[in-house]
Amino acid sequence: MTYDLTKFDLGDMLKCSLRLRETAAGAPTLEASAERVCRFLYDELHGPDGKRACALVRCYKTHAYGALEPDLQSFARDLLGSQTPRSTMKCLTLMATVGQNPGWNSRQLSRGHRAVPLPSPEIVEKAPMIAQLIKELGLEMNTVLQPSPDVVRELAGKRHGVFHVENALGSPYIPAQQEFVVRFGIKSVLGFGGMLTVGDLFAVILFATVHVPANVADRFKTLALDVKSAFFKFNDKSIFNSGALINR
Repeated sequence: MTYDLTKFDLGDMLKCSLRLRETAAGAPTLEASAERVCRFLYDELHGPDGKRACALVRCYKTHAYGALEPDLQSFARDLLGSQTPRSTMKCLTLMATVGQNPGWNSRQLSRGHRAVPLPSPEIVEKAPMIAQLIKELGLEMNTVLQPSPDVVRELAGKRHGVFHVENALGSPYIPAQQEFVVRFGIKSVLGFGGMLTVGDLFAVILFATVHVPANVADRFKTLALDVKSAFFKFNDKSIFNSGALINR
């Protein structure tokens, strides 16, 4: 069963929601669950012509820099340049990736997105896609970068939403216009996600080669809740396939 991403009516949403929950469930790690989610959406979402609707599907989750494995810490440090990372600094970490380019099918092969440091609101604002993602998911920048226990408890069970760029070409929120948007025919970008109980943000992002209207994007709020429910059960010892995070 496949779903037309340009229409994705209520019936499609309900059927897709059920299958996505089943797909994400039972994985041994959050990374494995994220891989299943990305693969499912990449394979099952199609355009009117029956071809895959997405060139690339990715899942991200924020982690404290000090809790990341050494290779991801090194990656984040290189992106920071001369700035010294704090152990509590959040990094937007690539958990899973599936796409039409061979290099898009392993998070280890990503050249620029394995662990993106988020040192301050001012610097994050200079990354327009990440800043807009946080805002459209209904979250405050400080809540994502420095989540307090009280705010986490308040938002974890409630806050999830959708990030949507209906027209990717020329959008200030989608970087790499020539080498990515134009080259791979990206027409719309759709993301969904929310806040987990540990105070981390998660987001699944679809880079679609078909036009995704606003009413379709809004229906992915339900899928955000499905993925959120699947991710809730994982703790620090079951995040990455390669092993536990360093103790927080």
